[in-house]
Amino acid sequence: MSVKSQPGKTRIQSRDAAGPAGDIAGLVAHNLRRLRAARQMSLDRLAAAAGVSRAALAHIESAHGNPTLDLLCRIATGLQVPFVELLAGPRDPVGVLRRSESQVLYSADRKVESRPLTLAGSLVRGEIYELRLAPHTAHLSQAHASGTREVVVVVAGLLRLHVGVAVYELTVGDSVCFDADKTHVYENPAAEMTLCHDVMMYER
Repeated sequence: MSVKSQPGKTRIQSRDAAGPAGDIAGLVAHNLRRLRAARQMSLDRLAAAAGVSRAALAHIESAHGNPTLDLLCRIATGLQVPFVELLAGPRDPVGVLRRSESQVLYSADRKVESRPLTLAGSLVRGEIYELRLAPHTAHLSQAHASGTREVVVVVAGLLRLHVGVAVYELTVGDSVCFDADKTHVYENPAAEMTLCHDVMMYER
């Protein structure tokens, strides 16, 4: 099977770069410095744990450029924190997330869209996303932190999920729960768009 959307080429984009979700690079830089300091991890130590270069980490901490989704997932795994903690702002007792303010994740070819359904950091041990796959599209997801589980519910269309060597075909109303601390592939083999809700649950 050919994976058309590579995670290393997926970048975080907001729907409105001038709006509340616009300064993503600055938010990630602040959270990375905070999380690394809390764990007393040097750039070299985190680079080794995450499997990325020291230069890339320094670049992100300086809020330069727009880091890829794959790179941020590797850093979160190195820090042993949920991915969303790199995007989290101050937590409110009641968090309302407007669709227009969502920090949407797109693949480079824009055939895969992942939109958070909760404010970053509002759930201590989980995240909920809306996942859309264009027709005849496959997306490779890197392994998440150890102990991570996912629940995927198909809302529209057809989903073919690859976990290791196993393949599961799901239609509307079907759901699947699996260990997400290994690489997995979401595939839409059909001629219509696939819409899913994706719940990610972390061990800690």
